[in-house]
Amino acid sequence: MWLFRKTTRKAFSALCFFSASVSILTTASIILFLFFETLEFFKEVPMTEFFLSTTWSPLFEKKEFGIWPLITGTLLTSMIALIVALPTGILISIFFSEVVDRKYRRLLKPTLELLAAIPTVVYGYFALVVLTPFMQNFLPNLQSFNALSAGIVMGLMILPTILSISDDSLQNVSHNLRLAGYALGATRLQVTFFIVVPAAGSGIFAASVLGLARAIGETMIVSIAAGQMPKLHFNPLEAVQTMTAYIAQVSLGDTPYGSLEFRTVFAVATVLFILTLILNFLALKLKISLNSV
Repeated sequence: MWLFRKTTRKAFSALCFFSASVSILTTASIILFLFFETLEFFKEVPMTEFFLSTTWSPLFEKKEFGIWPLITGTLLTSMIALIVALPTGILISIFFSEVVDRKYRRLLKPTLELLAAIPTVVYGYFALVVLTPFMQNFLPNLQSFNALSAGIVMGLMILPTILSISDDSLQNVSHNLRLAGYALGATRLQVTFFIVVPAAGSGIFAASVLGLARAIGETMIVSIAAGQMPKLHFNPLEAVQTMTAYIAQVSLGDTPYGSLEFRTVFAVATVLFILTLILNFLALKLKISLNSV
């Protein structure tokens, strides 16, 4: 029996080590693959043009490779999504955690989390066919493809992520803190917003970062609803193109493999990877700072 347990522990440890090694090697392989393909791209396109130019037209006859229109399009749609989802998700999570009865919470929360099960292509066509024509009644300058509709629908898409994590963070706040607030004469509203929410601040912040990362990496919604116009602007009423939408456009198969136009995919993907890495690093540092306060 002792020998069997020892063998089982060693086998389990070896399996865990193998799984961790596969994850690390897969990540390293992806990074190296992106790096070498991006290096081939920069052998033909100067980095000064890539990072300083404001025009992106690698698929046109007059080719220009300024990445900033794709970056601004990505940030614009992602910020709109976060503006829609963050306050809504936090307020709903506060309602579930501090106000509603538990039996209704068990019913309502899974219902809202079903939004995560809707395919993103459905969200995209909803933004294009339903939301945009509706908003054009109030915003006559709104184009058929625009960043506003795509951002709003992406906000609905990331809402379950922010809602679920924020609600779990609020639920994990010790009930003694609430009782202490009531003992000092605080109202329910004061206890909620001045004690419970600050105590769950790191979890709420993590929810917002995960939601933002999910929005930055979204492809189908922006490909369908935001358009394919890589222009450097911050007008949500006009069409934009995000980095993920451009990658999807080139990956359809019309661009010859190994060509300069095809290698732009890896250059854009590298920028997207670095942007996400910086975002996660800053989120980790800020989360540590919040936990230490």
